[in-house]
Amino acid sequence: MLDIAPMAEALAGVVMELQDCALPSLKNVISTTDVKEAFTDIDFAILVGAMPRRQGMERKDLLKANAKIFVEQGQALEKYAKKTVKVLVVGNPANTNCLIALTCAPSIPKTNFTCLTRLDQNRAQSQIASRLGVSNDCVSNMIIWGNHSSTQFPDAAHASAVVGGCTANAVEAVKDDAWLNGDFISTVQKRGGAVIAARKLSSAMSAAKAICDHVRDWYFGTKGDKWTSMGIYSNGSHYSLPENIVYSVPVRIAPGGEYTVVDGLKITDFARSKMDATAQELLEERNAAWDFLPTS
Repeated sequence: MLDIAPMAEALAGVVMELQDCALPSLKNVISTTDVKEAFTDIDFAILVGAMPRRQGMERKDLLKANAKIFVEQGQALEKYAKKTVKVLVVGNPANTNCLIALTCAPSIPKTNFTCLTRLDQNRAQSQIASRLGVSNDCVSNMIIWGNHSSTQFPDAAHASAVVGGCTANAVEAVKDDAWLNGDFISTVQKRGGAVIAARKLSSAMSAAKAICDHVRDWYFGTKGDKWTSMGIYSNGSHYSLPENIVYSVPVRIAPGGEYTVVDGLKITDFARSKMDATAQELLEERNAAWDFLPTS
């Protein structure tokens, strides 16, 4: 675990907590403030730390602060990590921070970089499950398109739900298009803000659970015809998405980590407009962040 020097004592407390969990697969924890020690020969990197948006900050100020952090993280990955390292960016704005990091680590495949939208997927899944009065594991194949922001598009059109022992399309099971196209979407989009308003702190337990879900699926693979949502580098070959952004799409993952985009899904005009809106935001974020990247 890596943190800045002023947080070394707090980091030691996290080590104690991990030890006290008696986790069955945990052998050892190294906590450090040294970048080289933290990144050398790692297999996975989970980049959680980022500058939060503070009162009075404009988005460009947030992008500038985080560009510096993720330039350094990307350069550290380039210099010290295995070229097979798998990188999950959690710190917000996660999609654009991920793009910055992968840009600064050119010898590591772009496909090895992802950002977290599993928390949004879990939120959407739980909303559908609650609406249907079923447990969360009865809902599958929810999709999050785009940015981990208030423009993201939680899409239930291709999801499945098991209700009363029978599997049905989630939209047909819910039978309420007004809710699905309205409150459902806005609830998921604004859930992070709602958590902050209630707790006075950002999501912690649910974010940690989503990180575990993401990494588990990336390592062991998705099962059967199931898919999951991940922010990945867009090369422009899927769903008419722009190139050179990190955009959340549905993927199937083989054991060992190779993933493929779930192509061929029917996209309605409503969905297309939502997908394009979040892509446009990502383009704007990218263009703003690029002003703060090193020129060489």
